[in-house]
Amino acid sequence: MEDKILKLLGRSDYVPANVPELLRGLKRPPNQQQQLQQILRELERTGRIARIKGNRYILPQEADLIPGRIQITRQGRGFLTPDAPGVGEIAIPASETSTALHEDHVLVRRNVQPGGMRASRDTPDTGTVVRVLERRRKQIVGTLKRSKQFLYVIPDDPRMPHDIYVPPPRDVGRPARAGDKVVVELRQWESRHTNPEGEITEVLGPPTAEGVDMLAVLRHYDLPLKFPRKVLQEVRRLGSEISGRDRAGRTDCRSHPVITIDPEDAKDFDDAFSLKRTDSNRWKLWVHIADVSHYVKPGSALDEEAHRRGNSTYLVDRVIPMLPEALSNELCSLKPNVDRLTKCVEFLIADDGKVLRSSFYPAIIHSRRRFTYKEALAALEDKPEGAIHQILHEASRLAQRIRRRRFQAGSLDLDFPETKIRLDARGRLKKIEKVENDLSHQLIEEFMLLANEAVAGRLMKLKRHAIHRVHEKPDPRRLREYREEVLSHNVPCGNLEKPAEVQKLLKRLGSLAIGQALKIGFLKSLMRARYSVETLGHYGLAKEKYTHFTSPIRRYADLVVHRSLFQNKNGTLASLKKTADRISSTERNSADAERDSKDVKLYAFLKAQLKSGNPQRYTALVTDIRNFGFFVDVTDLGMSGLAPLSIVEDDFYEFDAARIQIRGRRNRRVIRLGDRVEVEVAKVDSFKKQVDFRLAPSAGKTKRGKRPAGTAKRKHNSKGERSSTLRNKRPSRSRRKQAKPQR
Repeated sequence: MEDKILKLLGRSDYVPANVPELLRGLKRPPNQQQQLQQILRELERTGRIARIKGNRYILPQEADLIPGRIQITRQGRGFLTPDAPGVGEIAIPASETSTALHEDHVLVRRNVQPGGMRASRDTPDTGTVVRVLERRRKQIVGTLKRSKQFLYVIPDDPRMPHDIYVPPPRDVGRPARAGDKVVVELRQWESRHTNPEGEITEVLGPPTAEGVDMLAVLRHYDLPLKFPRKVLQEVRRLGSEISGRDRAGRTDCRSHPVITIDPEDAKDFDDAFSLKRTDSNRWKLWVHIADVSHYVKPGSALDEEAHRRGNSTYLVDRVIPMLPEALSNELCSLKPNVDRLTKCVEFLIADDGKVLRSSFYPAIIHSRRRFTYKEALAALEDKPEGAIHQILHEASRLAQRIRRRRFQAGSLDLDFPETKIRLDARGRLKKIEKVENDLSHQLIEEFMLLANEAVAGRLMKLKRHAIHRVHEKPDPRRLREYREEVLSHNVPCGNLEKPAEVQKLLKRLGSLAIGQALKIGFLKSLMRARYSVETLGHYGLAKEKYTHFTSPIRRYADLVVHRSLFQNKNGTLASLKKTADRISSTERNSADAERDSKDVKLYAFLKAQLKSGNPQRYTALVTDIRNFGFFVDVTDLGMSGLAPLSIVEDDFYEFDAARIQIRGRRNRRVIRLGDRVEVEVAKVDSFKKQVDFRLAPSAGKTKRGKRPAGTAKRKHNSKGERSSTLRNKRPSRSRRKQAKPQR
């Protein structure tokens, strides 16, 4: 009946109707009114229809109503990602977010600007939240506080600006004391002008108690620690070894020298490869992916739980897997020296990296060697010893040729160094390791990108419904704003709506001191990658056809794609769309949880530094300059923060808005965008999730690289260039996190 309702509401002669009128329009008997109301409620909840005054129903677009997922910033502003493809992002002022919380599914009324000569293409679309369709989170984690008259909870998430009023907790297993971390079930919240109310459902304990910090992250992001009994029973029935029936109908690749390369602490090996030269200028490459779909059947308890989780979540101290460990770390994991089932993409590749042919089939393998990334890199930097090492060297050379072709086709180099936190036995930060995108990482990356693209192309050729990985083109207005920022630093910059000009700029930025800071700014102007049933292409990779196929152990999207390609069993297009929306949401949830799990350990580590009175010195990159301070990116910590001028002790600094720099009045020291400075931690605010830095004592002169062309000869122009005196205050502002491009 859903399709008939939508078709009726979409007719050109349709007049907004209530339930009885809709029954007549659908030519349904009166006894189906209850069924109709139930369907209307579901359509309204998902934003596919809208209810207006008089309880009448229309299609949302008829009243400029846009359903979508809202992102809330720490300053309270909102940004709506519409459900409908091709509809641009809508900005929501803080005063117009109503009671929407971060990641809620909402209905927004778009503010329609008048046309004609007054219309401006640079005016962003804005709107007002008129209804919260569905809460992303109903449980809030925070700190319990007590006033003279009542109890309230301060949410851990700084994007929620209101405290939550709560009654004294009952039947929660342990007494709640002021200062404890607690979990609150949010009640109905009707007006943003009043504080929400809730009920304490769990007391986690004092925030300094061992394990409470991570437990708070788990509860806030609703990450499950256990699998339902029914799921575990299904896994036990699968056994622990490959049977003869499992081998039937598969291509036997067990004689091939198959290799895996994964992080040192990984246990879920879901990709492997083998390589062989066929003649003087051609190669045969086999990309093997764990055959999870052989074990996880549609409609099973395993499948339903995997769909609910959406993906594995990699916290700093543990993994919350999408599948039970008996599958993810054992039966599906492509471990060495055991038989494993795979889905294979076989390529015939020319010596220059061009794909000549590809085929797809189920296979069985027997991996010969498991490399960590460090071991693989060490082998690549040395002379090959034995057949396996020889294959590794040949694979790396081929991967680099494939990589060159990818960048020649317009792919953007958006990789940044990452950090990995190592903990001691007590869960405290032991060390921070840098993870570089070296040859070993690039080898696996290129082969996996090749497989993902080939599968997407095959699905499109077969005209099968599937879930695609999409990265839409950035908003032209944002690109124009970013271009103006680049030009203000005397860095040449063409029309960034042309990918070739973006490539030129990124290459140019790589040789400038200011380049890293401006590159971070470019990342912030990009859309976020997501899943969709539409083939919208991937902007960052410059690919028209792209999907996720290579990680079915840890991503539900890949499992769905396996079924689409090999079984053609994925339900209706409408059900696939719901799945795509669901796993896009769980992916964002996991990314936020992973970031917060790192932050709580970093904050505790930095607080201990402050308490010791002997803070460490860090080299930091200046990424932004304002009249109240400058923002820095501290690579060794993998985090960003503000260095407020109100706590700089070596001089009184003035802000030069025209040159985007600050200058010491007495020592004439100048700090510009792109400079590297020595800093130390000054303040850690766990509530606001902010870290302030200060210039390290006797840090000396700032380190400089090559300045942008023309900067050294620039003279002071008195017209419109007035230095503003810095005040000893700072407006509320969040620290900036380094963005990570998504594939």
